[in-house]
Amino acid sequence: MPGNGLWRTKSIEQSIADTDEPDTRLRKDLTAWDLTVFGVAVVIGAGIFTLTASTAGNIAGPSVSLSFVLAAIACALAALCYAEFASTVPVAGSAYTFSYATFGEFAAWIIGWDLVLEFAVGSAAVAKGWSAYLQTTLGLLGVETKTEVAVGSFKFDWGAVLLVGVLTVLLVLGTKLSSRVSAIITAIKVAVVLLVIVLGISYIKAENYSPFIPPASEGSGAAHTGIEQSLFSLLTGYSGSTYGVLGMLAAASIVFFAFIGFDVVATTAEETKNPQKAVPRGILGSLAIVTVLYVAVTLVITGMVPYEKLKTQPDGTRATLASAFADNGVDWAATVISVGALAGLTTVVMVLMLGQSRVLFAMSRDGLLPRGLAKTGSHGTPTRITIIIGVLVAIAAGFFPAGKLEEMVNVGTLFAFILVSAGVLVLRKTRPDLSRGFRVPLVPLVPILAILACLWLMLNLTALTWVRFLIWMALGVVVYFVYSRRNSLLGKTGHAKVEPEPVIKHGEEPGI
Repeated sequence: MPGNGLWRTKSIEQSIADTDEPDTRLRKDLTAWDLTVFGVAVVIGAGIFTLTASTAGNIAGPSVSLSFVLAAIACALAALCYAEFASTVPVAGSAYTFSYATFGEFAAWIIGWDLVLEFAVGSAAVAKGWSAYLQTTLGLLGVETKTEVAVGSFKFDWGAVLLVGVLTVLLVLGTKLSSRVSAIITAIKVAVVLLVIVLGISYIKAENYSPFIPPASEGSGAAHTGIEQSLFSLLTGYSGSTYGVLGMLAAASIVFFAFIGFDVVATTAEETKNPQKAVPRGILGSLAIVTVLYVAVTLVITGMVPYEKLKTQPDGTRATLASAFADNGVDWAATVISVGALAGLTTVVMVLMLGQSRVLFAMSRDGLLPRGLAKTGSHGTPTRITIIIGVLVAIAAGFFPAGKLEEMVNVGTLFAFILVSAGVLVLRKTRPDLSRGFRVPLVPLVPILAILACLWLMLNLTALTWVRFLIWMALGVVVYFVYSRRNSLLGKTGHAKVEPEPVIKHGEEPGI
């Protein structure tokens, strides 16, 4: 029976038909421009203000700009696969929905559970970072206050909770309103980035680019051993390289994570007016914009000061963009950069929470989570799910140190990238008749390269991160067999993909 198996698939037609259910219908308000804004909003966070300088100083030197280009190429391979899927299956849920159509229900549940980890942990961790920047920015403006206060044996981060509360209200009031607010804040942080670039150009000294790829030296002072080292190092005994071509490649693995987030755009496909065209434009357009900005910032920062001055200090102090400006006597830039980072993190949290709510919405609509959660309110948003997510993220950000879990966001994202890239290959084989608003070029080469690039990056994460990830996945398997498998709507109704609708008989060409 198709309704009983772990690998029962949900047809594309059924997924699209579900978007018209009156009680669970999302409002179609978004355009390609809105999606591009969301993409830029979630990708440009504090990383551009901190990661660029320290990576240049510690690992790659001036060649860190090439590291960003390589990371962007790896990211673009996965982005092309997301664009094809989202234009073919314009349904909320992103990688979860795509996997349901290609690999079956169990794989879809696993990737959905994985995305819960990516978005929820990411939201909490970034909210805590926002709170820290708020304290710094207020201090620079002359207002001395702590955003974290002691409550009994706990520390309560009121800054993070305040941010999550405000963003939850915005997300409940409508995706279009969220997009407008995001556009305003994104404009502020992009303006700060452009100011950094324009201001920094006048301080560039050509001699700082020489040598562009510094001579290689022995492993990165690899502080990490045992389970704290990368899985690749643990398996091979290779301790890494500082500078040289290998250092540049190692830096690409690190700065790749500055690009993570564009996949959130795919979760809003169901709320887009013309998803076949708008979603690919939003995904690829936002990736192109942030790549140009990242490379420009790295060229400026490594041109302003010799890369040796950007190394992490013995006391653990990491270089930032502000370090380069301070070295050139532009101390006020620290205030501007803090404001930019604050704005950057605001939209990152909002879009991550948006992506989280849409994935859980799709899972609830399919019965893998309680169906009642999928009901939409008068604003055309999944109100119940959004409020629950807001409460959980606020608790996590308010009371728990989220920093240790940040790498779990990375492993979860890369796992999703691999499944989506493989899914493109599967769907091209099983459903060649589908209308695709965007087609990945050079199939199967591009999806295969995307899978290999993501696997390489996953190997560069710590073994401890892998252990935590596997524990989370094991918990997800338990939840699936205890609740989700028995309550699956597909399992109850039998709407599995025995034959796609409309039926195409063997040997016949699909109709146009």
